Formats: sequence, structure tokens, C-alpha cells
Amino acid sequence: MTAGFADLGDGQLALLCQAGDRRAFGEIVRRHKQPLHRTVSCLTGDEDEAVDIVQDAFIAAHASISTFDPARPMRAWLTRIAINKARDWRRRRIVRRLISAMLPDEAVEVADDAPPVDGAVADRAELRHVEAAIARLPANLREVLVLRTIDGLAQADVAKALGVSEKTVETRLYRARTKLRDDLDRWESV
Repeated sequence: MTAGFADLGDGQLALLCQAGDRRAFGEIVRRHKQPLHRTVSCLTGDEDEAVDIVQDAFIAAHASISTFDPARPMRAWLTRIAINKARDWRRRRIVRRLISAMLPDEAVEVADDAPPVDGAVADRAELRHVEAAIARLPANLREVLVLRTIDGLAQADVAKALGVSEKTVETRLYRARTKLRDDLDRWESV
């Protein structure tokens, strides 16, 4: 994008978008695409699906940019949209699995649920186990853990993104870390 857009804040870009400037939304996408992809990828465990989900989130954000309050953080607003899209994806996947269980094996291919492994990590088994342990957390705990710990959002921003209180974020984060620690401790003792 142009240097002029790079100097503007997210609220100013949103106002330009609301006025019909498409280039301003391009700058919003440029700024927030990677963090949203990282968040969605951690929530879904699927890098390829995360790309599509983030694209859907930006399409939805563009369609509803007129409802965005420029005084609020853009990142929290976009994260909330992306989380909702990831939840929709998860629900559709569950339905597909149920349907595929009722159909003959050759009728439907079901994607492998194994989390992707980073080739640069020395201990791949440990990484797979940590990713699997995160994936086993209940969705409400996994979302808070990913947003706060992995994505680095402030507790207030996580609360806004999920539509819950900061105290709820704190409680869920504590529970997520406790469950994750217990799971990893059991794995290490095996």
C-alpha cells in the first residue's frame, strides 16, 4: 500500500473504508492478515483451512465495516470475526464427519486431523504432542489460550474478541494452562 496509508491508524483506515476507499481496506488486510492467520491456524490446527477462514473473515469484515466503531481496537474486532468463522468451520467439519460415518468409505474423504508439524523443530514428537494437547482443550479454553498466550493479545482485547468479561478470560486461561500442564505431565511420565 502507499506510504500515506501506513501512517494512518486503524480507526482512520476504517473511516476511509466506510467512505468507500478500497485501498484503505487493503492496508487493514495487510496489517492484520498474519496475526489472524496465526490465531486461526492455532484454533483449527489446519494451516490450509486457516487461509480460507481468514479470507472469509476479511470478506465479512469488509461487508460490515460500516458497523465498526473507529474508537475501538480493529484487531479485537477482526479477531472476533475470525473466531466466529473458525467456529463455523468446526461445526461444518463435525457435520461432515457425521455424514461420512453414515456413508460408504469411498463416498467421502475425511481430512486427516493430525496437526501440522514445523519442519525446523528438532523434537517433532514433542511438538505434535503439545499441539494435540492444545487441540484437545475445550474450544472456550483453547481460544483464550491461543489468543492470550500464543497470539499475545492483552487480556482486555481477548475479552472483547470473545465477548466475555476480563475475569472470564482470566479464569479460562488458568483452567487451560492447568489442563495443558496436566496433559503434558502425563505424557512426560509415560
